[in-house]
Amino acid sequence: MNRSRLFAGAVPLLTCLATLGTLTAWTATGNAGTPARLTATDGRALIPAGNDATAAFFTLRNTGTANDVLTAVTGPPGHRTMLSRDVAIGRNARSMAMVEGATVPAGGTLTMSPTTLDIMISPPPRLAPGDRLTFTLHFRDSPPLTVDARAVRPGQ
Repeated sequence: MNRSRLFAGAVPLLTCLATLGTLTAWTATGNAGTPARLTATDGRALIPAGNDATAAFFTLRNTGTANDVLTAVTGPPGHRTMLSRDVAIGRNARSMAMVEGATVPAGGTLTMSPTTLDIMISPPPRLAPGDRLTFTLHFRDSPPLTVDARAVRPGQ
């Protein structure tokens, strides 16, 4: 009787140890993945044409194996910054809509542009070509990135 109880207890214990050993080896060899590894480049801020708002753009790269989400942006003091997206509202008509976040895909790139995702800045700061604005990009899982955008004329 004792022998069968011992054997009955040993099977789950050995199964757990084998599973734990396999998972440890899998993780140690890098197969469990890596968190998002984010960089931001190509920062541009448009020189405003009016007094309402302007926009900034970055290229976000993720060399990790997990997606992350850009959730917010803080910008120059005294200026409101928010993520926005260009949306079609009819034939040859477009509008801007606020977005709560944008995915930076694992092993991929999120490229902001005037016709896709951008950072709206209101009121627009006074800018001359080459001026720099500092932004902090906030993510769901990664630490914030503080990056600069260079002022450019629209179309550059």
